[in-house]
Order: sequence, then structure tokens, then C-alpha cells
Amino acid sequence: MQFTDIDKKELNQVVALQYNGDGAPRLTAKGSAELADAILKLAIENDRPICENPALADLLSQLELGEEVPEALYNAVAHVLAFAYELVFACEDELDARQ
Repeated sequence: MQFTDIDKKELNQVVALQYNGDGAPRLTAKGSAELADAILKLAIENDRPICENPALADLLSQLELGEEVPEALYNAVAHVLAFAYELVFACEDELDARQ
């Protein structure tokens, strides 16, 4: 997804999660307006998967930076992580096919 593809009218919050396989994912960035744009730009520049889910982003934005995702949101976040891993593996497969 390109940065320009994101519907900014619906963009209330942007959040970034990190998951290293230990414990629950942690909130590593959050913001709205110009900060949201900066977070998205940084994610794109670093080839991080982007998943649009405004309702989940609004809930996660209530966490403090560094805080683990609460158990009540595990299922929703698991779907986002699965989406991200699928994107990463699909991109790797495409690169392998080109070589």
C-alpha cells in the first residue's frame, strides 16, 4: 500500500506495534494529524506492513507508549499480526521468484 492510498479523511489515529514473540505486542508509536503522517511515512520507508483498522487504532491509542496490548484486544491484534506476516512472506516469495 502506498502512503497516498490511505484515506486521510478517515485517519484519526495511527499506532505502531512491536512484537518479538515474548509476551504481548507493545505500543511503540501513536499519533494523529501531522504525527500520524510522520509515523506512516517512517513505516513505509522501513518497509513495514500497514493495516488500516481505525476502530482498533483508536482503542490502541489509549495505551501508553511501551505498554503491552491488553488481553481484551489479543484477538483483534492477532488478526493484524497475521495480516502483516502474510504480507511479509508474500513479498519474500515474490522476490525469490524474480531471482
